Amino acid sequence: MKQFMDDDFMLMNDTAKKLYHEYAENLPIIDYHCHLSPEMMLEDKPFENITQIFLGGDHYKWRYMRSCGIDEEYITGGKSDKEKFLAFCKCLGYAIGNPLYHWTHLELRRYFGIDEIVSEKTAEMIWEKANKIIADTKMCPSSLINSSNVEVICTTDDPADSLSYHRAIKEKGHINAKVYPAFRPDFALNIEKDTFASYIDKLSGVVGRKISSFKDIADALLERIEFFDENGCRVSDHALDGAPFVCMSESELDSAVKSALEGKPVSAQEADGYKAALLKILAQSYHKHGWVMQLHMGALRNNNSRMFKKLGADTGFDSVNDYAIAGNLSKLLNSMEEQDGLPKTILYTLNPKDNYTLATMLGNFQSSEVPGKIQFGAAWWFNDQRDGMTEQMKALANLGALCKFVGMLTDSRSFLSYTRHEYFRRIMCNILGEWTERGEFPCDYEILGKIAADISYYNAKNYFGF
Repeated sequence: MKQFMDDDFMLMNDTAKKLYHEYAENLPIIDYHCHLSPEMMLEDKPFENITQIFLGGDHYKWRYMRSCGIDEEYITGGKSDKEKFLAFCKCLGYAIGNPLYHWTHLELRRYFGIDEIVSEKTAEMIWEKANKIIADTKMCPSSLINSSNVEVICTTDDPADSLSYHRAIKEKGHINAKVYPAFRPDFALNIEKDTFASYIDKLSGVVGRKISSFKDIADALLERIEFFDENGCRVSDHALDGAPFVCMSESELDSAVKSALEGKPVSAQEADGYKAALLKILAQSYHKHGWVMQLHMGALRNNNSRMFKKLGADTGFDSVNDYAIAGNLSKLLNSMEEQDGLPKTILYTLNPKDNYTLATMLGNFQSSEVPGKIQFGAAWWFNDQRDGMTEQMKALANLGALCKFVGMLTDSRSFLSYTRHEYFRRIMCNILGEWTERGEFPCDYEILGKIAADISYYNAKNYFGF
């Protein structure tokens, strides 16, 4: 029987062990998509206890606790931080098969030097030991980032943001990694939502002029792209319900915008037409600036209306959707390609049923200008566990060029989540090792080692051009 999470954890053969320990393990991290707070990074306040680091904003852990019947008071409610931590440890002790079990133990080992197995019996001891380390080291966001060998962090930022925190972080110089903004214009695209009119009013104040037409919105966003580019941005990100594509005239677009600004309902067809038209304009600008466009598809958000009213978004009440995306995604990308405005693009799906859809879509729009110009994004959200990562990489290998894959990202609000890069690299090296040891690929470490190192770090470094 193998020891629990030893040095060769998830490395099931000799080739995998060599690839991980000699080629992948110690490479820097490029975290090109996350939800870390620039404000928290700048303020850099020491954490008071392990609950603040472990459970604050981590909806993965919240969902598991709810599934175990833990009362909401111990999750997002009024119970003390210690009571919340003890409740988490009590249920985590039984989390067999859940990636949280591995993530949590990796976090404890890498950041706290704690090797004890998490359970109800060890919870009190881990609480005391971790909090002493936090106090003794004055553990804070910068210390966690700096100890994680992170080279680049891309946050997620609204076009109306002043980016003052990013500039101040650079001036302060306390974080070794370069911290860049990422352009996330979801509020401007989601014309069908009741937040649209108020957001456009906010955007109007930022650009200093009234916005009342489709062109006004597009021009305002293009102006903000220039501002973001000046502040180091090289990545955009879009959370799409599906793949929108409907052709609409400018007058039809203006009519839809007018209705939305007046608080009137917008049809699904109008919303898709508006989004497709705006995405085409934005994509052309991304292409001009050499940015990477990320399209995240397949989430069904805020399913529990009662809890949404109580806690808001991103609190653990989202799930996988089952859109049909192939036809419209093809038309959307083709419309960008037709105007010579298709940027470097990463396609993500939350529904594994679309793995082959996206992995084959890449080949339709590749270009010699950039190796792997169109990417199948890393297994995302509910899929960033061993099976999800394995299936995503196998689909990409079967249908495209796994060797050009830009690899892992955290997509997290937790400063401890850089251990997920270790988790990913171990899984990736194990896949390469399995294929090699079965005689399906030559045992040539010059090539295998390059593939492992490129997927871990070098592909992302070259692709994004930070």
